[in-house]
Amino acid sequence: MTADPVKAAGGVLWRPAGDGIEVCVVHRPQLQDWTLPKGKLHGDEHSLTGAVREVLEETGVLGHPQLRLPEISYMMANGIAKTVDFWLMRADDGVGAPVTDPTEVDDVVWLSPATAIDRLTDANYAWLVDQVAAMPPVTALTVLVRHGHAGERKAWSGNDALRPLDEHGWSQAEALSPLLVLFEPKRLDAATPLRCKQTLQSLADKLSLPIVTDSAFAEPADLAELPAKVRVAMGRLAELRAGETAVICSQGKVIPPLLAALLGADDAADYRTPKGGGWLLTWSGDRLLALSRL
Repeated sequence: MTADPVKAAGGVLWRPAGDGIEVCVVHRPQLQDWTLPKGKLHGDEHSLTGAVREVLEETGVLGHPQLRLPEISYMMANGIAKTVDFWLMRADDGVGAPVTDPTEVDDVVWLSPATAIDRLTDANYAWLVDQVAAMPPVTALTVLVRHGHAGERKAWSGNDALRPLDEHGWSQAEALSPLLVLFEPKRLDAATPLRCKQTLQSLADKLSLPIVTDSAFAEPADLAELPAKVRVAMGRLAELRAGETAVICSQGKVIPPLLAALLGADDAADYRTPKGGGWLLTWSGDRLLALSRL
């Protein structure tokens, strides 16, 4: 019987330094190697939550996630497969805390990307740092989510805009909120249907933020008008990325063509989003630098 793959997560944690950046590298005394902060996920923990937790435990620094990096997969010495999801994280400006377990990590250093690449024991992690060093600066984040489950449209006899989340949908909204908090949004926008606002309600309560109703991200009554609606949504995204981080709750027919249009892709099917799912949009100026599925 083959053992289940081990799932882990970590981060390329960076901070400004002069005209460039420094990257955090940690030393593990048990393995006598230099690596990026990372560790195993707890149960069904989301990889982003696990990455932020592991970075904090191993470095004493809170990381602010900015985009999802390529995962690293390999076979461990015991023959079990291991996959590590990595996220780019900006180091918090505050005072750090002690490393949680000094027997696991006994040294934390900040190095230029070139020096970090030389210091890292595993070439896979050095390659990740090289990718980060080549990226243009991140200037803005936008989170785009689809509303949670709200029963079946055909089973709802009233105004569809008033169709609420069902029990499963509320559970999805509760599960989303601690993940979305990690992006430190300062603005919450919801398409006009009630279920979109309800999907952000738990997050709004946690952050004490109002939810702004925004028709730009709502499905049109006539789907023939969808291309025009996507153009409106693109313009609204351009306005929002000029401000502080926003979380937007939209609908299933708007999100795929919107993302395809932003990326210049022909097939919107690649961006289908399950109810209660979402995306992190990472911007460098007016360029969509990365699209990370949550």
